[in-house]
This record gives sequence, C-alpha cells and structure tokens, in this order.
Amino acid sequence: MSAVVEDEGVLAETRAFNAELERTIAEGPPMETLPVEAVRQARREGIDIFPAAQYLPERVRELSIPGRSGDIPLRVIAPERDAVGAYVHIHGGGWALGAADLQDPILAELADATGLSVVSVEYRLAPEHPYPAGPDDCEDAALWLLRDGFSELGVPQVAAIGGDSAGGHLSALTLLRLRDRHGITGAFAAANFIYGVFDLAQTPSLRNWGERALVLSTPIMEHFFAMFLPGMDDEAKRDPDISPLYADLRDMPPALFSVGTQDPLLDDTLFMEARWRAAGAATELAVLPEAVHAYNMFPLRITAASRERQHAFLREAISRA
Repeated sequence: MSAVVEDEGVLAETRAFNAELERTIAEGPPMETLPVEAVRQARREGIDIFPAAQYLPERVRELSIPGRSGDIPLRVIAPERDAVGAYVHIHGGGWALGAADLQDPILAELADATGLSVVSVEYRLAPEHPYPAGPDDCEDAALWLLRDGFSELGVPQVAAIGGDSAGGHLSALTLLRLRDRHGITGAFAAANFIYGVFDLAQTPSLRNWGERALVLSTPIMEHFFAMFLPGMDDEAKRDPDISPLYADLRDMPPALFSVGTQDPLLDDTLFMEARWRAAGAATELAVLPEAVHAYNMFPLRITAASRERQHAFLREAISRA
C-alpha cells in the first residue's frame, strides 16, 4: 500500500476543499430526496457539486453496437499518437447517474498519456433499467471489443478496463462474467478500479458512515442500491454477480485500486484489493489521504497525482502485454 501524496500543502488544499464541499452540500436538499431525472439534469448542466462537463466533439467517434437488449452506444476517444490498444471505460454514478460523454477531458488525458483508445460504454441506467441491465450492457461491450472491436477501431489486440465508483463495480463484474460465462481469461492486461463499490450489502465503512454527506453518505448509497436492486435483501445482494467481493477471483488481471480516506466506500477498496491479491493477481493499492469519494472529478493536486499514477500503471501493464 502507498499514499499517492503526503505533501502538507496538498493535504491542506484537500482538507480545505472538503470543508467547502461539505458546506455546499449541506445547503441543498439531500440528494436521495430528489427525483433522479432532476439530479441527472443538474449534473449535465453543471449546477450540482461537480464541475460543468466539457465536451470534446473533435476528439470523439460515436459508435453503436448490438447488445442482447438493443443497441449500446459507445464513445471513443483515440490518443493523439498511434494507439497501442483499447481501454474499456465504465462511468460511475450509482448505476443511475452519469453518462459516457461527461468525462471527455479526463478520458482524452488518459488516452494521450497511455496510448490507449478509450471506449466509454453508455450502459442502461436504473431505476428505469435495474440489474442486470447495466452489467449486461458492459459485458456485451467487452465481448464486442474482443471479437470485432480491435479491428473496427484499428488498434492492436491489447486491452485494459476500468471505471470509477459504480463503474469500478461494473468493470469487476465484466471481467468475472467473461471468465465464468465465456471462458475468457487473460484478454485484459489491466484493471483500473477508482473508488469502486464491491459489496452491495455494505462494508463496515459504509454502514458506519452515517448521514454526513461528503459526496456520498450511507442514505445516498442505500438510495442507489434501492434503484439498482429493487426489493432485494442483503443476502441476495451477496450473490457474486452482484457483489464481486464474494466471487472467486482467480485468473484476474493486474489491478490498481485507488480510494480516498474520506470515502464511505474505503473498505470496499481495501477488502477487494486484499482478495484480488490473495487470489494470485498482482495489485497496487493507492490510498489518498483526506480524499473524498469522486475526488477524480475535481481539479485538485491530489487528483492530478492520482491520475498520473493510474496512467503509469496502465502504461506498465500494457508494455508487458
């Protein structure tokens, strides 16, 4: 385990940001009390806690591929140099928020830093499309890449996968489904899990967090769980196809796990990294002092350091593929 940065100036900046963020959140209604459509619209318009989205249409190629329940849109951002492979990106947002087009600058930065063409998946969202719709779409997108996508994108047959929050969860499920349903192992050279959620029955850090809203809270996550898994009890949520923390994790690729210490999902990352490593895969664990959930979306020095580490990890993994 290692901290991404321990510089006092960086820590002071992070703490000051956290205090202002918590104050801003406390001034508004609890997110879990708002209609999901309103939260989606506010996020797209940049009037919630996240920076306004910046779109890079000149860098984007939009594709639509067939899935088992209809077409799945993909948003592709190629590197400015010759691509060395593809990175399947799965966005976060509690399985109910977010979109493939809301992280263009972050994904373009990743593409240019690693040489990977980023393929962001526009999977179906809850509550309109609860489990297993989102996981099915991500599985279908990964299968398309492995069967036809490398050729269609014009990139070498080298792949990595990753995502933030619910996107980390869906990335892990995708790798497990490829192995268990299709006998595919070794197709992905690396996994990049950014503050993922891996136990939907709740780890101790989430259960004990309470109502303090610092991007996430226990009630907010329970709201997301209810939309994604309506009517499901905790024992059912421990099914490995729902909570990958409970899965057999053999034959998984090297993985980087990143999480902040001020994240209710801290234990999800700590527990999953330990199980991933115990199952035989190489892991790196980056614990970011004072960082909140979704830190990767904010213009902070600790964010820049974390992204640089993610890029270095992916470059190294791809070089070994």
